[in-house]
Amino acid sequence: MDSLKKIQQTVFSLHRLPDAEWDMFVQILTYKTFRKGDALIKEGEYEHYIYFLESGATRNYFLKEGKEFTVAFHFSGEFVTAFYSLITSTPSVVTIEFLEDAKVIAIPYRDLEVFYQNSYHGATVGRKMAEMQYAHRLKKEMELLSLTAEERYIRLMERNPELVAAISVKHLSSYLGIQPESLSRIRKQYARN
Repeated sequence: MDSLKKIQQTVFSLHRLPDAEWDMFVQILTYKTFRKGDALIKEGEYEHYIYFLESGATRNYFLKEGKEFTVAFHFSGEFVTAFYSLITSTPSVVTIEFLEDAKVIAIPYRDLEVFYQNSYHGATVGRKMAEMQYAHRLKKEMELLSLTAEERYIRLMERNPELVAAISVKHLSSYLGIQPESLSRIRKQYARN
């Protein structure tokens, strides 16, 4: 499936755009490639884009007292951005790093806002994306409070098992809020089942 079809499928799953509005949207898209280890944005920089991951995966993290705290992973077929920076026009509080080589479609936020003003259906897509972002964040908070680390690991494996299995113990244990040794035990148990 080509990149335009992938993003169209994702956008249309939120709300279908009429052909003329889809054509307007396509005009603001740019294509980029990144290498494993590249930063999409670094903590302290300003976010100006929303990205669609055509292929690849990212990790969102922040530093506190020299220690990294992983707060999110994004996989192929998902949108990723330093959302707080984007909507508040303040420096990003996270770094977004590529976990593997990636192809992305970049959507300039300034152009997207103009598109929203000129497209009722486009504005509906934007609203639904924001609603999904909120729902995703709430779900993660609830999982952190109510699920065990093992249950959270299983949910993450359901999203992308091959890549999750390849994520470093350091990054994954940070995301799950556990020690690396505990994650190793969970991975062994999961592999046996």
